[in-house]
Amino acid sequence: MSRPAVGLTRAAAAGGRPEHHTDRGFRNPPGSPVREPGWEREMGAFLKRLNRRRKQPVPLPDGHVLSPQAALAGLAAAAGRDSVTWLGHAAFLIRLGGRTILCDPWLSDHASPLRGFGPRRYAPPGIPVDRLPPVDLLLLSHCHYDHLCTRTLKALPGRHGVPAAVPLGLGRMLHRLGYRTVAELDWHDRLETGGVTVTALPAIHGSARGLFDRDRTLWCSYLLEAGGRRVWFGGDSAHGPVFAELGERYGPVDLAIVGIGAYQPRSIMRAVHADPEEGVAIARDLRAARVLGMHWGTVLLTEEEPFEPPARFGPAARAAGYAEADAWLLRIGETRLL
Repeated sequence: MSRPAVGLTRAAAAGGRPEHHTDRGFRNPPGSPVREPGWEREMGAFLKRLNRRRKQPVPLPDGHVLSPQAALAGLAAAAGRDSVTWLGHAAFLIRLGGRTILCDPWLSDHASPLRGFGPRRYAPPGIPVDRLPPVDLLLLSHCHYDHLCTRTLKALPGRHGVPAAVPLGLGRMLHRLGYRTVAELDWHDRLETGGVTVTALPAIHGSARGLFDRDRTLWCSYLLEAGGRRVWFGGDSAHGPVFAELGERYGPVDLAIVGIGAYQPRSIMRAVHADPEEGVAIARDLRAARVLGMHWGTVLLTEEEPFEPPARFGPAARAAGYAEADAWLLRIGETRLL
């Protein structure tokens, strides 16, 4: 069990057990999209096609990845100011109120339980794990290997002293990895730590690290608040009516960091990942002043072309009313002031 965390406020569930809790784990909010009938029959052929594609190199556009030296210089130039740094895929350093929050750090080569196997990144991380700045809070959205990487977490400098906020069910794993202070959060729980308020919120996804643990641990998005600034980090999520509800209850936000990749084929992925247009719709539902697209340009997980997501994101954001300056796509390793 996780140790109780100072500053943790549990959400009150009306009528007993929360609706997203089940006898065997957890489920998505009401009205969430589901996979199309017959999707299981498509899965085998999809995985075969994907494995063939993974054997081909992925050419990187010029400037897609900063060198570690340039990334660290950009991070240093933003010292003392609120900022966001994209490390690749869904991994971020978010600086708020003088605190550094590390989100979903998959910084190893493979998203897999076995070293050398599974989906391999084609773009290096923006900053290697051993060169990360001191981290004040580790934030994990769910247990999938491209978001919760034990090799990265074991290598994080000073991990024994880094507090972690994780979804329900993941505390024991973090303790085994050497993290001494771990807060397990349910949806709408609130954690106060070092001047930063972290509120765990719903996402539309799922969880599993093996064949027999599906949806046994929770998945979350998060609202981060400090010094009057409000940033929403989406982890992995599809788009559904829950986000309009969250916008009414928790919006507006200054920045929504939304997934825009890993969405084809839609018959399989629509229930777990937003496409670029849906990612923008999530930000709009949350009443976000700015939107930042993530979960692309790093690893082949699905069948869309690797750089299709950013090409679709800009037009989608403009169609939704975002000015070009308010729809962000970062280079891996780039830091942007909030």
